[in-house]
Amino acid sequence: MIKKLFSAAGLLLLLSCSQSRQLQSTSGNTASSEKGLKDYYADYFTMGVAVSPRALKTDEAALVLQQFNSLTPENAMKMGPIHPKETEYNWAGADSIVQFAQRNKLKVRGHTLCWHNQTPSWLFVDDKGNTVSKEVLLQRLKDHIFTVVNRYKGSVYAWDVVNEAISDKPDEYLRPSQWLKICGEEYIAKAFQWAHEADPNAVLFYNDYNEISPVKREKIYRLVKSLKDAGVPIHGIGLQGHWAVNEPSREQLESTLQRFAGLGLKLQITELDISVYPKEHDARERRPEDANTAFTAEREQQQLEKYKMAFELFRKYKKVISGVTFWNISERYSWLDNFPVKNRKDYPLLFDKDLKPKKAYWEVVKW
Repeated sequence: MIKKLFSAAGLLLLLSCSQSRQLQSTSGNTASSEKGLKDYYADYFTMGVAVSPRALKTDEAALVLQQFNSLTPENAMKMGPIHPKETEYNWAGADSIVQFAQRNKLKVRGHTLCWHNQTPSWLFVDDKGNTVSKEVLLQRLKDHIFTVVNRYKGSVYAWDVVNEAISDKPDEYLRPSQWLKICGEEYIAKAFQWAHEADPNAVLFYNDYNEISPVKREKIYRLVKSLKDAGVPIHGIGLQGHWAVNEPSREQLESTLQRFAGLGLKLQITELDISVYPKEHDARERRPEDANTAFTAEREQQQLEKYKMAFELFRKYKKVISGVTFWNISERYSWLDNFPVKNRKDYPLLFDKDLKPKKAYWEVVKW
């Protein structure tokens, strides 16, 4: 009797396991058969997203795999997080993102090797707190680039080598950063040279924002052209694409793409999001009129139209655009939730907090 009961129980267990496997298989097939951004744009350009190590341990990871085929570490490869002290490197976060990409056959864009922001203060001073010489700072930059690029050689296909070196002031060319003050303009060319020496196969980008501004656009063009003319190994321009419902216009964006396409380098939209609030370039305090943070039908429509227009032009310029990367995954988190107005919720992406595609998503994938 016991033997019969055991056999019956075993049979039920086997049936249960078989049904579970069938359900898992069906679920898996359903998920894999659903097209994502990467599939709609397979004949155009890679579709990427900026991620954190934490996000890839949540249910957002499944959305990443369904929608994208390229990752950019949002912060984990920046100088401050990855190289906080001269003799200390913090590889854990960047490694976890690269390992996730390798397991799932995704590309990785490295971001970023040289930037004025999120840069540890030790780089610029000696052990007595005095400003270091040009020779010392350039050697530190070289050591950093060789160490980081060599670690991810073969795993990171492209690097934002220098980030945001152009000044926002109309009458000023280069940003007066510590890099410029100590080393002069040559630190930019040196960074590209060393990145190329460390990994000759990596695609190297200069990356900047507010590229749609006619004034800043020309300064970016001037810098990149000067590097190219000097034989510096620069292969592309990263246009960040932090835009809003009121800018850019179609004419503004197309003239930007046309201008940079003339340099004969690849273009990538590297940090795309479209704020539902009119564009502001400087951080400010919260005001009473900022209280209305609802994702209204009007805001939704304005954002939808801007995304539709942008991707119409991206497709038009597919011969020069090799990648589009969104800056964050979903509206659970966006850096725009804190900029320019601290703690003001924004809705700049294609997926809502429940990871569902918004109306703007369908305008991006259907044409």
